[in-house]
Amino acid sequence: MNERQHLDHEALAELKDVMDEEFDILINTYLQDARERMALLQKAADDEDPSEYAKVAHSFKGSCINIGAPRLADFCLQAERAGKNEDLSESERQITAIREEFSRIDKELRVLLENGG
Repeated sequence: MNERQHLDHEALAELKDVMDEEFDILINTYLQDARERMALLQKAADDEDPSEYAKVAHSFKGSCINIGAPRLADFCLQAERAGKNEDLSESERQITAIREEFSRIDKELRVLLENGG
């Protein structure tokens, strides 16, 4: 895994400028959505459904890119590729990596919100 930053603070600053008062709502929506996507990713892995696994990972990757979470997006890309290759043998490791990275993102974004963006 490359050493990309957990959060792209420049991207977040741009989002805050664009979203203004809606920024907090955007961040909270992302955090809630991310939890739902992780649950869906786990379900797809449990159901041994590589197509759904790839679809959820792809969608999650997009939201991570939009919010400025490049490392999390990279982990989602790995999961997406695995699903497209119909290889879920590493799904538990991938989901664990996604959950761990999301935990870091969640903490950093909450601190950002507490400090007024």
